[in-house]
Amino acid sequence: MDQQTAHDERPSSHRPGTAAVEVQAEAYDAPDVDRLPLDLLVWDAPNVDMTLSNVIGARPSPASRPRFDAVARWLVAAAADREVEGAVFANVPPGAATGMRGWIEALRSFGYAVFAKPKLHPEDDVDLDMLRHIVDRSRTHRLVRLVVASGDGRNFLAPLEDLAREGTHVTVLSFSEVAGYALESDLLEFVDLEDVPGAFISPLDRVRLDALPPEGAWLRPSRSMREVAAAG
Repeated sequence: MDQQTAHDERPSSHRPGTAAVEVQAEAYDAPDVDRLPLDLLVWDAPNVDMTLSNVIGARPSPASRPRFDAVARWLVAAAADREVEGAVFANVPPGAATGMRGWIEALRSFGYAVFAKPKLHPEDDVDLDMLRHIVDRSRTHRLVRLVVASGDGRNFLAPLEDLAREGTHVTVLSFSEVAGYALESDLLEFVDLEDVPGAFISPLDRVRLDALPPEGAWLRPSRSMREVAAAG
């Protein structure tokens, strides 16, 4: 049995129907050659935007959105002399191209590459594209640290834990309210996005259960009782 056949017959640790399954075979045939060390950040823009809305209970304003320049400084500070790369993955809904152009150009000016994908159907997300990019970089570089900004455990948990087992330091960058998959993993490091120095202009309007004050704190209702009653 040759090496490739052995790889093909390895049992899958990923759940059927997830994006991870589609890139699993690609990940196994990375050539074992000398590669430059790399710290890689991949940012799931649709997921971060959605989870931020859930955390603060409102549509994010410019003041409550993360500062990508601060995230870049945080990434570089931990990389020492290793190569660093940041890649933001975004969906572009119909009619949104003009409004998103300024944001994309700002990201590029902060040193990020941007992968933009049209959002033509509800299932047109960027998870598979993120996983494929991680596989590509694991072939061309030696991944020392991988930072994944996403709260989507369904598609990312298994492949990220596989990388961690192979020696990559894997960090999930999200919000503690939505990233239970990373908090519960023994293999992944979790960093709350609000703990990145300078990531937000002012503190987010949230109460973190993992960082409660000794005297306790109130969590306001996200809907009024009358709204709930009216909805039946």
